[in-house]
Amino acid sequence: MARIICIDYGGKRTGLAVTDPLQIIANGLTTVPSKELIPFLKNYFLQEQVELILIGEPKNLDDSDTHATPLVNQCIKDLNKHFPQMPVRKVDERYTSKMAVQSMVQSGMKKKDRRNKALIDEISATIMLQEYLQHNQ
Repeated sequence: MARIICIDYGGKRTGLAVTDPLQIIANGLTTVPSKELIPFLKNYFLQEQVELILIGEPKNLDDSDTHATPLVNQCIKDLNKHFPQMPVRKVDERYTSKMAVQSMVQSGMKKKDRRNKALIDEISATIMLQEYLQHNQ
């Protein structure tokens, strides 16, 4: 089997998570500057077999678009342009940042380390991916 990669796309940073080859466990991969996402993925896809890209879809509680929705939609267009054979699927990203901070607190991480927005983005991507695995396997 191939891996699934999940993207928590933002204006500045993008958190990435990936499954193991058997698609059982979601692990944080890294955080990259958003402008470097496509080159990073091109390199990653040369090294690892990936069958699906998930991307967090920012929505308000009433399902309306947020200020970040147009950024994510543009990212999806870029992904489709650069990786036309790779399916891209949107997943709900509501509450993932709060859940990421909560998991950092529960794991005993120091307050200073919990301010690391890059780590929050990576954990958010991991949460989205794990939820996808739980509901789609």
